Amino acid sequence: MKIAILSQDASLYSTKRLLDAGEKQGHEMRAINYLRCYMNITSHKPTIMYQGKPLEDFDAVIPRIGASRTFYGTAVVRQFEVMGVFSTNDSQAISRSRDKLRCLQILARKGIGLPVTGFAHATEDIDGLIETVGGAPLVIKLLEGTQGIGVVLAETQQAAKSVIEAFRGLDANILVQEYIKEAGGADLRCFVVGDKVVAAMKRQGAPGEFRSNLHRGGKAEKVKLTPEERSTAVRSAKAMGLRVAGVDLLRSNHGPVVMEVNSSPGLEGIEKATGVDVAGKTIEFVAKSAAEAKNRAPLDRVQY
Repeated sequence: MKIAILSQDASLYSTKRLLDAGEKQGHEMRAINYLRCYMNITSHKPTIMYQGKPLEDFDAVIPRIGASRTFYGTAVVRQFEVMGVFSTNDSQAISRSRDKLRCLQILARKGIGLPVTGFAHATEDIDGLIETVGGAPLVIKLLEGTQGIGVVLAETQQAAKSVIEAFRGLDANILVQEYIKEAGGADLRCFVVGDKVVAAMKRQGAPGEFRSNLHRGGKAEKVKLTPEERSTAVRSAKAMGLRVAGVDLLRSNHGPVVMEVNSSPGLEGIEKATGVDVAGKTIEFVAKSAAEAKNRAPLDRVQY
């Protein structure tokens, strides 16, 4: 099978692992910088050009779209879909998951556990917004933030008001969420492939740090999930329409709550923490799903 990894940098750990895993399973693998692709959008023969040549005959693509490149990256993924190429995560699902507010609204509609969350544009009633999530301490997030950037823990009412006013002064869109104190600065990263969690790790924030991101000094270890946690992770990925996803959970007093659903989860942290060949399991799923997609009627494919 001919599989493309859509990635800005072929030297990244996740990209290299997917390329290696695919080659070990006998597939023809290629890394493609999606930002250097350009498209011919036509009814009869839609094409994608790369390095002066058309990209043809791919059976599947695995998008690894950077958060800051979502618009163009999903346009490239969508063009592959128009050409009839199977995508691990389709363009609409990626866009859905990248919009944090939309993601939370979809999960809420599906009845999936979430931290109490507030969202507002105007700052005239900051006290009301803060009370919506139960008051301080609370977490304030920029909608556009990634890897823990733009996330602030406000421990007092006054601190929360000051941060919200500062963010709104930048005309930034913000979320406020209840602080799950009982999580103790730890979260769970569940790696979902298809309809199962293939690996899970517990990420613990550095001393004095409530954010557990590995990029911010957090540490990871293998963890055993409860049936409810596994079910929540799989349901969250399906709600987004994602076939491969990283679902971040917190253990709260009222059960698991979802913090984020990531459409391009990194492999390095979870493979090293768990010892699971996540790349290999992903390639196996992609090959099987792409083969099944070829046998489906055209009407079963993504509609626009």
